[in-house]
Amino acid sequence: MLSSLRFQVGLLTTLQALLLTNNVTLIAVNALVGQRLSPDPALATLPVTGYVLGAALASVPAATVMRRLGRRAGYTLGSVAGIVGSLVCGWGAWAGSLWLLCAGTFVCGLYNAFGTSYRFAAADVADAYGPDFKARAISLVLTGGIAGGVVGPELSKITRVALPVDFAATYLSLSAFAVASLLLAQWLRLPRAPAVSAAAPARPLSAILAQPRCWIAIATASLAYGVMNLLMVATPLAMAVCSHPYAAAALVLQWHVVGMFLPGLFTGRLIARFGSLPVIAAGGVLMLACAGIALAGVDVPNFLAALLLLGVGWNFMYTGATTLLTTAYLPQEKNLVQGFNDACVFATMITSSLSAGVLMFSNGWSLLNLLAVPIVVAVLGGCAWLASREGWRPPIGAPAVPVLAASGAPTTRGVPRP
Repeated sequence: MLSSLRFQVGLLTTLQALLLTNNVTLIAVNALVGQRLSPDPALATLPVTGYVLGAALASVPAATVMRRLGRRAGYTLGSVAGIVGSLVCGWGAWAGSLWLLCAGTFVCGLYNAFGTSYRFAAADVADAYGPDFKARAISLVLTGGIAGGVVGPELSKITRVALPVDFAATYLSLSAFAVASLLLAQWLRLPRAPAVSAAAPARPLSAILAQPRCWIAIATASLAYGVMNLLMVATPLAMAVCSHPYAAAALVLQWHVVGMFLPGLFTGRLIARFGSLPVIAAGGVLMLACAGIALAGVDVPNFLAALLLLGVGWNFMYTGATTLLTTAYLPQEKNLVQGFNDACVFATMITSSLSAGVLMFSNGWSLLNLLAVPIVVAVLGGCAWLASREGWRPPIGAPAVPVLAASGAPTTRGVPRP
């Protein structure tokens, strides 16, 4: 069973690496290509927004597909979307059509909608083969992004001028990574969801969200991703405005993504030792440090250090929030809650992607970093409030489920109420 656990987690980590190669490459080039094709510089991030919008609209349908057909079928469909979307993006860049490029990034977003659940699939594998390994399995799968962070910017530099139109070959090359994802997904053997007992029916989403740890986890994941996305999307534009070369921007994004995913090698151990809330709080402090360094100057070292801290802070907050969320629902509720969580994350990313270009060209890089501060402080306040209710290490386990006692009055059984 241990070999199955290792193989499946390793496979999910590889799929995450392929997905992040797609993601990081698109982040690196979309705003720059959008700026070239759009009549107004403020619209430069429309292709990024199309990508996030596609993921947001498909997140709940993707969860439904995987609930009915299984995760492997869902990841197969997502990979097909990645192939088609990459080809359409290349066509749009070649034809000089902003709207065709946005259509392609929208389809690529469908690939992302399915792929964002790789970390939840790792939690499923751990539940089946090694429950004590859950936090580490989630964080290890997220480390797959390290490869994407290194390969994506390098790929964009190599393929930028491979065709007469800048970055057209970059988009086309992403289809090969999606094909690899399609093939590898066929090797997945993920455990089936356990049968639902009559004593533990799935609760409505409103009842699940009423748990403080549930909505704190979703809010943390969404806001952490929103702040990270706002600053990451704006970075290539800000560095271009500051007359830094594209190679410098690619280097900054590489270190940013390494910061996002390298801590996955030990974030799970930190959560297991200290709990989710302290790790989330540490991530918030790192994000505040990122804003401070960015506000101190616009030289390449400032961008590099700020984006590196932003990545590490995101990892701590997002991995901690994901782990916390898995303690707030029953197995039969996971697809519903995970789909809703991803929809919230993507909705926040749509807002941050669309506003990044507008804010960058109207108010500048400094304002973007100032806006991040109260958002991070609000997340830290929410975590402190939850800790005052449940302690800094809330009890781990499935939530208690209301059932009827012999008298017919509601009661609870099982583990402590979240």
